[in-house]
Parts: sequence; structure tokens; C-alpha cells
Amino acid sequence: MTTNFFSRAWVRIFFGLAVSFTILASLSATPAALKVVGTQLVTADGQPVRLRGVNCASMEWSDDGQGHILKTVEVVVNEWHANLIRLPLSQDRWFGKAPEQKDGGKAYRALVRQLVDFCAAHNAYILLDLHWSDAGEWGKNIGQHNLPDKNSIAFWKDLAPRYRHQPAVLFDLYNEPSHITWDQWLKGGPVTETDKKTKITLAYEAVGLPALVEAIRSTGAKNVIVAGGINWAYELEGIPGARELADPKGHGIIYAAHPYPHPYEHIGRETLAKWTARTEAFAQKLPLIVTEFGSDEKMWKFPKDWNYNDERWGREMIAILEAHRWNWLAWDFHPTASPCLIADWNYTPTPHFGVWVKEALAENGKK
Repeated sequence: MTTNFFSRAWVRIFFGLAVSFTILASLSATPAALKVVGTQLVTADGQPVRLRGVNCASMEWSDDGQGHILKTVEVVVNEWHANLIRLPLSQDRWFGKAPEQKDGGKAYRALVRQLVDFCAAHNAYILLDLHWSDAGEWGKNIGQHNLPDKNSIAFWKDLAPRYRHQPAVLFDLYNEPSHITWDQWLKGGPVTETDKKTKITLAYEAVGLPALVEAIRSTGAKNVIVAGGINWAYELEGIPGARELADPKGHGIIYAAHPYPHPYEHIGRETLAKWTARTEAFAQKLPLIVTEFGSDEKMWKFPKDWNYNDERWGREMIAILEAHRWNWLAWDFHPTASPCLIADWNYTPTPHFGVWVKEALAENGKK
């Protein structure tokens, strides 16, 4: 009896220590809380942080990430060594408003929680991105729109408090404001847009990006916020000075650019040299993250005198981002969301793009 008692006692002590070590290991893997200081992203004790990773699309257009999203994020973090994942989301699916949803969004929100918890446990950050909205009508017009709407405020007021104590989470206000002015970006107002494919015209009351910042901060969430410019988040020049987003209640704002090699409103088509010069000027004033980039000649042809193809453009863009030590996320870790980083669901890197992004991300794993 005595021997068995002490044996059981030692077993309990052993397993208790094992659990304690597991908890400590898990805690040590959790990313440090971030804040913006000047033009830098730093930890609470002032150590600079550099974020590099990929976008993982599908939860904007599906309720379950097409059944791949958990494995996708696991591969990106563990095998490609990304320390940041951008997860595009849909405000309608978050609340279960998509026609096919029958559970009020419960399963969708639970899946987002799983992805957040996985990243947090593996020392990676996750950027929750409001990618698709609905032009102010729940369950209708679910897709990418020019500006957020009143339902976008409801989305952030519900999502933000769930992750206000999770240092691994950052918030991306709205994917790609487009076909709008800087005043609309700031203040919102009436917006009319026509879908090129369906020819359907929608009119709705948009909200400006400061309203989304306030929605998040009203919940007590201080997480770092990402805000894209106009012109599909390509143009940032209208922000410094007059339109910088105030954030007295939080840990700061970092501004997002989406460089792709196709023509843009107001700017047209730029060489990488011109884009770099403009972005350098911006980054000297405000913090920057490139949250999407890539090239797809099937969608936009390069001018003949540029002597470029997808691979050359992508490799040069990666070289620019690395030389400037800017934060970045490549688009996209999905075999059909072009420009594609993978060729199939075996996660084979595409030879013209994925292999070079994977090579760059490998530097994260050497730290």
C-alpha cells in the first residue's frame, strides 16, 4: 500500500511538472504584444519587430475555408516559416448571414478562433482582414465593395472584443478602398458602384475608415490596426498630415499598400522604380506594411519595352521589400486565388512566385 501510494504520488508530480512545462512552452511561443512607435512596429519593451508572411484566402467566399484553411495555415507557419498570416473575412459570414449558413455564424467564428489559437501557439501573428462586405444589406451583395458600410461597424464591434487580450491578433480595417476620393475614405457618405460583370448598380451609405477605428477602440481592444489607402490600397500619398488616423485609445495604426503591376486610377501603370521612390517617401513619415503583392500576366500584360515577366517582377519586388526591411505579405497561398504561391493542395510552391517567397520567408526560421 505504501509503495503504491508513493508511486502514485510521484506519477502525479511527474505529470504535474509535464503539464507545467507544456504550459510554459506554450506561453513562451506566444508572440509579444505589438505597438507602433514612430514609423516602427515594436514590442512593449521597444524591440523592433519585422513581419513577413502570406495571405490565406477562402474564408471571404466560403464558410469553412473550403476544408483546407487549417492545414493551409499550419503549412505556412511550420514549413514556410511565415510569422504573419493575413486572413480575409466576410462580415456576412461572421454573423451567419450568407444564404447557405444555418447556425448564425457559430461554426465560422469557431474556425477563426482555431486559426488565431494556432498562430498564437506557434509564435506567429494573424491579421484579421475585413475583405468582403455587403453594401449595407445583410445577406445580399456579399463581395468586395468600394468602401465599408454600417454593417462593417457591427462586424468590428463584435469581433474586436473577442481578441482584445490576444497579442497575436492585428486588425485590417477594410481590404481595398477603390473608386473613391480621399474625402470619402475619411468621411464616408453616399456611394454608387456598378459591378463590371453583372452590371448591377448599388447605392449605399458608406462609412469612413476612422469610424471603423472608433468601432474597434470602443470595445476596449488596443490591438494594432492596419489601414489601406485608396485606389485598391495602392495609393497612400493622401494620408500624411491631413488624414492620419488618430488612435489615442490603442497601440497604433500601420498603413497598407497593395502593389500590383497593372494600371491604377489617378496613377496609371508604374515601374517598380517609381513605386519604390513614392513608397520610400511615405515610409519616412508613417509606418508601412505591404499586405498584398504579386503579378499575373494572364490578367495584365507587361509593356514590351519593360522586358518583364511575372517571375522577374516578383523577385525584384521581394528584393525591394527585403532591402528596405519593410513588413510584407504575399498574395496568395491558394492554388486558384491568383497570383498563386502554390500550385495544388499538396502545397507545391509555384516556380515563378512561390519558390521565391518561400526562400525569403526561410529567413524567419533562422532567428
